[in-house]
Amino acid sequence: MAEPIFVLDDVGVVLGGKTLLTGISFSVDPGEYVTISGPSGSGKSTLLRVLATLLTPTSGTVTFAGRLQSTYEKTAYRRRVSYCYQQPSLFGDTVRDNLTFPFHIRHEHATDAQLTAALATMQLSAEMLDKPIIELSGGEKQRVALARNLLFTPQVLLLDEVTTGLDADTKTTVHRVIEDYHRRGTTVIAVTHDEGEIAVAHRLLTIEAGRLAVTAA
Repeated sequence: MAEPIFVLDDVGVVLGGKTLLTGISFSVDPGEYVTISGPSGSGKSTLLRVLATLLTPTSGTVTFAGRLQSTYEKTAYRRRVSYCYQQPSLFGDTVRDNLTFPFHIRHEHATDAQLTAALATMQLSAEMLDKPIIELSGGEKQRVALARNLLFTPQVLLLDEVTTGLDADTKTTVHRVIEDYHRRGTTVIAVTHDEGEIAVAHRLLTIEAGRLAVTAA
């Protein structure tokens, strides 16, 4: 049997004197699609940020691919474990600036063909490439952010309520792309409030008051 890609053992997070997570223990197998749900403020996003190395646990351990998470160099780790924010974080001036970034940090050259193909995957036109990011709609920004995160296929895709506020068509496009990457072997861990997404979850974890409340298949 394959070694788990993530193992969390009694993970806790205390920030500013407030306990955000307590005693979180579970594992995720390579290629799984895990959905995390729970009330607002329950600790879902905190947990995802721990997996993304944006927060460091104050107790317990996180193991990734057989090694303690803390032993990885963060840039190398984040090339393997890609995190998508609820509010898309775009930078620079244009869509091109965002899509060329993953190539730049790998010291590679991006062609227009590669960039427009990434846009097409998200149902965005080639003309979008040099569009200023301040002119993008919320749905366009989220799709550009996701396209950027997937230009180099990650081992793990962490999604923090990425479909919140999207219209039905855009949500369908995002779901299709994520499922496609999952079918090709990417492990997906997604936080959501969306009842439709919860209903079709492959595996569901529920966080309540900073604790793992329910594990469902």
